[in-house]
Amino acid sequence: MQLSEYINIEQYSLPGKLKNQYFLDLMVQLHHHHYAHSAEYKKISDVIFPSSEKIQSIENIPFVPVSLFKNHSLKSIADDKVYKVLTSSGTTGSTPSLIYLDAGASRLQTLALSKIITHILSKERLPMLIVDSKSVISDRQSFSARGAGILGLSVFGKNHFYLLDDTFEIDYKGLADFLSKYNGQRMLIFGFTFMVWQYLFLSDMREKIDLSKSVLIHSGGWKKLQEIAVDNTVFKKSLNEKSGIKEIYNFYGMIEQIGSVFLENSDGYLHCPNFSDIIIRNPKNFSVQKNGEAGLIQALSVLPQSYPGHSILTEDIGVCMGEDDASNGWKGKYFKILGRAKKAELRGCSDTFVKK
Repeated sequence: MQLSEYINIEQYSLPGKLKNQYFLDLMVQLHHHHYAHSAEYKKISDVIFPSSEKIQSIENIPFVPVSLFKNHSLKSIADDKVYKVLTSSGTTGSTPSLIYLDAGASRLQTLALSKIITHILSKERLPMLIVDSKSVISDRQSFSARGAGILGLSVFGKNHFYLLDDTFEIDYKGLADFLSKYNGQRMLIFGFTFMVWQYLFLSDMREKIDLSKSVLIHSGGWKKLQEIAVDNTVFKKSLNEKSGIKEIYNFYGMIEQIGSVFLENSDGYLHCPNFSDIIIRNPKNFSVQKNGEAGLIQALSVLPQSYPGHSILTEDIGVCMGEDDASNGWKGKYFKILGRAKKAELRGCSDTFVKK
């Protein structure tokens, strides 16, 4: 099956056996593509996976440790074909990952996100409240994970209002005008997890705001909130009590791998879309863990063609909780994240926020 056909299959509709058949074929094609077009990937593959030509299952697909994107120029296109460079949100003073997209990869990234997000949103664009400052998207050619996330989700909204001004203070007048204009209508809210908590829950709003008809999508990690005993359940309950929001969806993704947007399902677990899959590996010997066993998350995506980001070993520890039996009917694997691997660089989006 070609990617152009696969991408049009309804998301979350493929049972495991059928998905594995299509997915493996596409991943093998990607491996050979990057092996032929990226000298760095070929070198990594030859050293770590000398038998990579004998790929029999997705567990055999060579993976690139995510940290290598910080100090290697990993791309499978000529320099003059680079359309956009994405940068990860490293901690202050650290080296960010650089992700090189050509025009085709950028289009695929947008299309994949649309296919996934429209499962929880109507196809009609909604008035959108963004819990951030417009300043984070000032450079369209090279922007951070926060900027990329905002731009990616903004296509599902209209009449966008940024809650924060350029000094990262709440624009109360703008907020009042926005809520007055769209009173009683369904709205889309997007922000990174810590930003949402800081500005929609902790901040002392001058007036109580009613967001009961809104759907909130958030991402970016839980480290700062876990330090103050706020987990997903507390997060949802608190925001519902303060502003009435009932529809709240977390998602897990990484700037190093386009197409991997793992949206929260009805059971509160992160769910693999058709484009992506995960493998949980033992941190000591990289063997594959069984469902229910914790390990390093290997993320796979059929979309990265301009750079070898199709199979990445992350620095996150997770557990695969099941496959094909989510209560909302979604097919595919679902999992939860337990935290960062020990000694891994903490580079989560919310952890790098510095109030200006």
